[in-house]
Amino acid sequence: MQYTTLNSYLKERFGTKVYKLSLDGGFTCPNRDGTVGTGGCIFCSKGGSGDFAENRKLSITSQIENAKDKVSKKINDGKYIAYFQAFTGTYAPVERLRAIYYEAINHPDIVALSVGTRPDCLGEDVLALLEEINTVKPVFIELGLQTIHKKTAQYIRRGYSLEVYDKAVERLHSIGINVVTHLILGLPNESKEDMLQSVEYVCRVTDGIKLQLLHVLRDTDLARDYAMGKFDTLSLEAYTDIIKSCVEIIPPNVVIHRLTGDGAKKDLIAPLWSADKKNVLNTINKALGN
Repeated sequence: MQYTTLNSYLKERFGTKVYKLSLDGGFTCPNRDGTVGTGGCIFCSKGGSGDFAENRKLSITSQIENAKDKVSKKINDGKYIAYFQAFTGTYAPVERLRAIYYEAINHPDIVALSVGTRPDCLGEDVLALLEEINTVKPVFIELGLQTIHKKTAQYIRRGYSLEVYDKAVERLHSIGINVVTHLILGLPNESKEDMLQSVEYVCRVTDGIKLQLLHVLRDTDLARDYAMGKFDTLSLEAYTDIIKSCVEIIPPNVVIHRLTGDGAKKDLIAPLWSADKKNVLNTINKALGN
């Protein structure tokens, strides 16, 4: 099955193998500090979905070097993307953002900046900064939408409407920023049709898409609901079937950044099959004919 992978897109764009380095800019989230809410999204880990990011106590430069060392055996003379993954990567005073973003892109091995954030955390000052940086090195903004369905969004405590996402994408595109949208497959009470509707919707506006399996992680409110039997997680067979259907409707102009993801094994409650990432990827690739 033909589709545009992140690996092929990056190699074509930058002329070499490119790896993403997960960094932690020391951010928090408006859904945690009381601005929007205090509990965070119902599924979000205590690490703010940045469980594999570097130590926030280190400088950005030190984080980059540490992350490079971890993948040094996989890459020779390649380049890297600085990825601010943990919590909300634009949620700070703009001068602080300027300092850490520029420290990242000024590193000679960094070819682009990627920032994971919420669409309600893109003020005009932040957008101006992103537009400026995008003239120096390419910028990717990753928006955690998760679903287009209002009832599910309320259940997971997302804290903003679909219209906010739409406006953020429109504004980012108006200043030339590449947009990547995150969706979670297997959210409680969503059917396969619901998930495919989310995929179809975002593919009309996004440049890239990340598909993520719903994980139940320790110390989350989602784990409480799971323990109470309020929902079941997907089987590997069901997830593979959904992924195949997703790929069939994702157009070639939308880059697939990820077909699955894994939670920290020490915190993973369900589905336990997802801990065997090699088997998961092999199963998906086989289903896609790769």
